[in-house]
Amino acid sequence: MIEVKDGPAPLPGRQRASGPPQPAVGSRRRSSGAVTGTIRRILCVLPLLLVTVVAVRHRSVLAEGFAQLATARWPWLLAAAGATCLTWVAAACTRQGAVLERLPRRRLLATQFAAGAANHLLPTGLGASAVNLRFMTVCGLPPARSSAALALYLLAESVGRVGLLAALLVAFPGALRFGSLLPEGAFGPLLFAVGGLLAVVVVALTAVRRLRRMVVGFLRTALGEARSVHALPSRALALWGGALAFPALQAAALVLVGLAFGLAVPPAHMAVAYLAATVAVALVPTPGGIGSVEAALVVALVAVGGAAAVATAVVLVFRIITVWLPLLPGALTLGALVRLKVI
Repeated sequence: MIEVKDGPAPLPGRQRASGPPQPAVGSRRRSSGAVTGTIRRILCVLPLLLVTVVAVRHRSVLAEGFAQLATARWPWLLAAAGATCLTWVAAACTRQGAVLERLPRRRLLATQFAAGAANHLLPTGLGASAVNLRFMTVCGLPPARSSAALALYLLAESVGRVGLLAALLVAFPGALRFGSLLPEGAFGPLLFAVGGLLAVVVVALTAVRRLRRMVVGFLRTALGEARSVHALPSRALALWGGALAFPALQAAALVLVGLAFGLAVPPAHMAVAYLAATVAVALVPTPGGIGSVEAALVVALVAVGGAAAVATAVVLVFRIITVWLPLLPGALTLGALVRLKVI
């Protein structure tokens, strides 16, 4: 009789592998994808959690600000809300002007709206910078060029804000006394702190060769990007036009809220007060300037001749319109952009 063996015969020349079985490549990919999906889901929910935390911490300010809305004239408030919406368009124009490549317009605008929410949830500038860096990377820009574009945007925005303030001070020289924005005796320590920071930077660049090479390489890339952008009139116009329009629209929103409450201050002086206050608190590392901006704005509006009670109401409602009302939809937009892998 012929004996029949179960299973196929082994192929000639092939030996069975010894040791434990190795995991399949597909299973490793599925595991990595599951971890990435979990992280992405956490990032989608995190902005909403941060909004809740910030709102709870500032619930008294929110309650008082919403209570003040009932005493204001609504047409001016609607106009202030419209000016606030235009600030995101101005930011998108400036971001587009900082790079040579054409960025997708709708996603760029949505990113600026989401970046505004991120900026109010993280220390000043970090949230918006992180969102926009990620957006430019997803759009295909190398990290070095994305960082250079971000630096050019920040430089243009700072120059636009300070330049607009200087132009208004030249046109209205008696609009503001800067001594009222700083506590007595604070100028010396502030100047000392700035000088100490610059000295630390110089020593670090001199002592650490690797850091010096990195900084020099970044500056070379940034200057090359700046030259390329300014070689195109459309990009230069978008960059500097948006950089000037952004603080002008923010100041216009404050002026419109002031008109809604009948604040007895000329509109140009209110604009000077806003620009001076935001420049004064630019180095304060608080999320979106929450707390510091309100205090500086009240002081600035009183310094240009406003009554303290009315100035406080104006500032509270201004921050409700520009910060708190867009915060929740901005956080939702941020989560949606993360989920859709736009950022």
